[in-house]
Amino acid sequence: QVQLVESGGGLVQAGGSLRLSCAASGGTFSTYNLGWFRQAPGKEREFVAAISRSAGSTDYADSVKGRFTISRDNAKNTVYLQMNSLKPEDTAVYYCAATPYYRGRYFDDGDYWGQGTQVTVSS
Repeated sequence: QVQLVESGGGLVQAGGSLRLSCAASGGTFSTYNLGWFRQAPGKEREFVAAISRSAGSTDYADSVKGRFTISRDNAKNTVYLQMNSLKPEDTAVYYCAATPYYRGRYFDDGDYWGQGTQVTVSS
């Protein structure tokens, strides 16, 4: 059983930056593929970024490509999402997810999910 705890969210002005962290416990972190998702009010959860076990492969939603960077530190059991050039439309609750299966950007409810951290970008 893997537990995921996100942190680093907050309020930031448009054009600013935030770095989200997701700390994992209870599993062998290096064997999991990891992802970040977000859900804005009234909208469905959407994929943001994913990273493979060895960090050899990453994937991004078109809406964040070039602005966000996903990374992981297997020694610290932590995955990060560096968010630059933030826009008001990036406002959402951000969730990290972990799965032992490599499916690229596809994670489902059967995978492990954190409780989320709020990111609010003001214009």
